Amino acid sequence: MKKRSIGPAPNQVIALGFLGIIVTGALLLMLPLANRDGQGLSFLDSLFTATSATCVTGLVVADTWSQFNLLGQIILLLLIQVGGLGYMTMMLQASLLLGKKVGLRQRSMMMESVSAERLSDVLTLLRYILRGTAAIEGAGALLFAIRFVPELGAARGLWYAVFHSVSAFCNAGFDLMGFREPYSSLTHYVFDPLVNLTAVALILLGGLGFLVWRDVMEKGLRFRLYSLHAKLILTATLILTLGGTALFWWAENGNLLAGMDGGQKLLVSLFQAVSPRTAGFNTVDLAQLTSGGGLLTIVLMFIGAGPGSTGGGVKITTVVVCLLTLSSYIRGRREVGAFNRRLDEEQIHRSAAGVTLYMTLAMAGGFLILATQPFPLQDALFEVFSAMSTVGLSTGVTRELSAVNRAVIIVMMYCGRIGSLTMMMALAQRTPPRVKDPVEHITIG
Repeated sequence: MKKRSIGPAPNQVIALGFLGIIVTGALLLMLPLANRDGQGLSFLDSLFTATSATCVTGLVVADTWSQFNLLGQIILLLLIQVGGLGYMTMMLQASLLLGKKVGLRQRSMMMESVSAERLSDVLTLLRYILRGTAAIEGAGALLFAIRFVPELGAARGLWYAVFHSVSAFCNAGFDLMGFREPYSSLTHYVFDPLVNLTAVALILLGGLGFLVWRDVMEKGLRFRLYSLHAKLILTATLILTLGGTALFWWAENGNLLAGMDGGQKLLVSLFQAVSPRTAGFNTVDLAQLTSGGGLLTIVLMFIGAGPGSTGGGVKITTVVVCLLTLSSYIRGRREVGAFNRRLDEEQIHRSAAGVTLYMTLAMAGGFLILATQPFPLQDALFEVFSAMSTVGLSTGVTRELSAVNRAVIIVMMYCGRIGSLTMMMALAQRTPPRVKDPVEHITIG
């Protein structure tokens, strides 16, 4: 009797879905109608840009404002929104709008996409995602409009406010400030509290993850009632934000922050502590970072945001689980946990696999770039971690990449957005062995 085919696994559908959106976006961005010069980009550059937008990265080979007209900017914004919320989120919403029933298979794919724990959570979580996104992006746009409308006029100012609100919340890092100076990002607003703090709030909210939103919305400020996941994400985010701000101030006090007063130093340091955790905006010239500031930024990019969020990176919980495992091992404890809760061994194995695979891909990408182009080591690693973590920050080498290295960065952005582990699982056929091999010990360390 023939076995009934159950179709591709959820992670395969997610990987193929993102790939389809990227290719479609690349073809649209190639259209002369979408480009300011009426000629259009090459397919490779369009593919790079579409991948960067869909994977909410922000690395660009052409300045967004200088290259794309309003139609091109709208295409980019749609790619950013779909990429930020996730392919399956948008597909489920479309199904509900058309009155179609959401089956178990679709729920399973959505569960994989947003890192939900139970099938029963999916539709509730979908409502939180859509309503929360609309409310947060709308509030961000209104705050940005306070600054942009007086500067640019009503229509243009509102468009800029919406574009930058969506880009910040989705942790994309695309900007339209090239009319002042190409590739300038938010450097014109380096000391503007309204723009800086609005962007920081949007980045942090987008990076917390949808599961944390649900806990906060259902349980208010009663932290003790939150799930272990929410407790770890919120605690780690606070530590990374405050610690990153202090460390950036220390590393760059005699360099990028020289000549600024205390308030200005705090604002710049806060922004550059939050943005590397996958947002991609910058208010200072990152090519001028000290080695310490550059390394700190790379570490923050590596850690990234929360799982099931609009951000990337190896994920906060992955790093936290690895650190908790290390702490337990040093203290001679067999169990790993926090907040009086014990972690499942599968989560520990997945975290170790995720970090190992992420670092393997990042080092391989760095080697390929350095082997073919003579970039400084810090600049190459900065670019690689920015791509893998879907951050979008750059010291300026993106536009100098060869065609081969642009292809390398495209692959890294794609793997980083859908998750390097999900990518490998989608490609591999997982067949557990029927018979266990005998155990034999090796020497470790």
